Amino acid sequence: MLTDEQIESFVEDGFVRLPGAVPPETAEQCRAELWAASGCDPDDPSSWTRPVVRLGWIATPPFRAAANTQALHEAYDQLVGAGRWTAPMGLGTFPLRFPSDEEPGDDGWHLEASFAGAAGEYRVNLRSRGRALLMLFLFSEVGPDDAPTRVRVGSHLDAPALLADSGDEGREWFPLCGEAVPLSEGRREATVTGSPGDVFLCHPFLIHSAQPHRGSVPRFMAQPPLMPTGLLDLTGTAPTPVERAVLKGLNGTAPA
Repeated sequence: MLTDEQIESFVEDGFVRLPGAVPPETAEQCRAELWAASGCDPDDPSSWTRPVVRLGWIATPPFRAAANTQALHEAYDQLVGAGRWTAPMGLGTFPLRFPSDEEPGDDGWHLEASFAGAAGEYRVNLRSRGRALLMLFLFSEVGPDDAPTRVRVGSHLDAPALLADSGDEGREWFPLCGEAVPLSEGRREATVTGSPGDVFLCHPFLIHSAQPHRGSVPRFMAQPPLMPTGLLDLTGTAPTPVERAVLKGLNGTAPA
């Protein structure tokens, strides 16, 4: 169970780390499957020819088990609300990052898109349709040189005011990032480092970024959404931690 301090940290900072949320043996099985799917050889660095290999959704038993441990289910309930999330049937996507002097080309600051608009464009709305949490699952050791994801601490509080007047239609993702990212520039940075089996549960509006891999050990991570059963309730009397953060970000701005 998350402590009260961890929950308050999530509201204020936008993320919480759960060390060992996935058992080591499950994380090892997942990593072996990722190596096989990558087409690279863990014992032959000459096969690591690209700075990043992206893999899609994987629903094999190890990944279903990784996404649904007791520790994670308890945390989903505490942050999102019991009955308000859908149990993941697997994990994905996977940005596998390899040591390289080549720039990855995908290391810009952003928040995640949540749903597709009528024309197929990526969108985000204030009540976070389509995304209850951003989740970062580590399947390898990740140190400061191993391309850890960067996050801007507290940056999830910047987006709500930008979405307050856009209703459930929300805003197109790319222009929203163009406003939200500059707002977060002065915030402290943290990095997603840890061991296989560690999981970071992040607010859906958290600003984050990839970075080049300058270490020696490939970094394997999943970054799936936790899917909600509905929209955030921003008018209720008992807001969840995810909703509390949105209300805090609004800072008195009434949602449309």
